[in-house]
Amino acid sequence: MSITGLITALATPFRDDGALDTDAWQRLLALQLEGGVQGVVVAGSTGEAATLSDDEYDSLLRSAVTTVGGRVPVLAGTGMSGTAKTIALTRRAAANGATHALVVTPAYVRPTQEGLKAHYLAVAEQGGLPVVLYNVPGRTGCDMLPETVAELARHPNIVAIKEAVGDTGRVKALLELRSDSFTLLSGDDGTAARSMLAGADGLISVASNVLPGAYRTLCDLARAGEREAAEAWDARLEPYHHFCGVESNPIPVKALLQRLGIGHGLRLPLLPLSAPHHAAADHLAADVGALEELSSH
Repeated sequence: MSITGLITALATPFRDDGALDTDAWQRLLALQLEGGVQGVVVAGSTGEAATLSDDEYDSLLRSAVTTVGGRVPVLAGTGMSGTAKTIALTRRAAANGATHALVVTPAYVRPTQEGLKAHYLAVAEQGGLPVVLYNVPGRTGCDMLPETVAELARHPNIVAIKEAVGDTGRVKALLELRSDSFTLLSGDDGTAARSMLAGADGLISVASNVLPGAYRTLCDLARAGEREAAEAWDARLEPYHHFCGVESNPIPVKALLQRLGIGHGLRLPLLPLSAPHHAAADHLAADVGALEELSSH
């Protein structure tokens, strides 16, 4: 399955008592498929993976694989700070039916670029799934440089990168690495249109949890090179790009989902959206239906 287009980094819905909300999870998955997403990520950082038990991880992934039914790729977040643990979790994801592993750079330990290469090659060779690299230095404290990516992209089991550094120079360097077997995905909603207009292959999005159809339209327009239409649509979505960053992800997007009746709150150490942002959340949630109606999916 190709890793291109709109892929939603799924939030994990919880009930009031903090348990998994399996009904809300199914509604969220259905919303994504109806909106035309081209892939989903289970148990990434947006999914509060650090708070999930092993049984919860397995349950979420198995149910997503069953519901999706092979229509789109199901990426599992498997990145850990240690290589052996990452390999073990990648194998676990494979056993649960994931199609790809989304492997973030090891947080906190800050390996060298040579260490990153050794880490990812070991996961690619021993984990049992095609690997999507994930670089988000603002969260991990570890920046995987384009020259490192260039070496990793030669491995046949490393198939894409989700790059959350959205500056023009970084995107330009990574675009040179694209091939039939290695794709470039934006990991930043706010700069994704610009990256795709420059040639990036898609977006792994947070805000598409609530607006899958609208973000699919954005991706389609930008990937088709329809600059004026893409930029106009991007401007309509900018308030959602911005709002999803007003507090730590996934606090804002879960506030929107809650207003749409999908899930209740987060797990510690994350807290619900701060009161000063409630009015914005109310306003944006009220516009979701209209924006989805305007999209073509």
